[in-house]
Amino acid sequence: MNKINVKKKQVLQIKGDLYSKAYIVESGLLRSYTIDETGKEHIFMFGPEGWIVTDYASGDEPCDLYIDALEDSVVIQIEKNTELDFDQKKIIKRIRVLQSRVIMLMSASAIDRYEHFISTYPTIVQRVPQYMIASYLGITPEALSAAKSQRLKSRK
Repeated sequence: MNKINVKKKQVLQIKGDLYSKAYIVESGLLRSYTIDETGKEHIFMFGPEGWIVTDYASGDEPCDLYIDALEDSVVIQIEKNTELDFDQKKIIKRIRVLQSRVIMLMSASAIDRYEHFISTYPTIVQRVPQYMIASYLGITPEALSAAKSQRLKSRK
């Protein structure tokens, strides 16, 4: 752990970094966000005093988020601990899945969300009703039907 002073607008992490850290905010304000392919910014979270801001990528996974300071801040920087026990690794994996889902719901098209669903849950696509898949994706059943049709057309 290392206490650092961070200036307003200072970037602590760039999307795609392979070595992530966690930041405990002692004073000031951080944010984490992503930028989609159209250049639109999607804020994932704000980190005021007492909060932890991180995109704790595991293994060789690149980070999904940018992290920067919205105010001059004092943060405790925690290096990624590679000596995690089994339960900690499971929790971090679950947090990463939820983070990816939130980012996708904020910024991805219906077809991209459906493609991600198929790759994440290949064994349950045929086991749950389509209206539940649509609900999970945050779209209407009609939009899911259109996304599936678009997917089929693009594969031909």
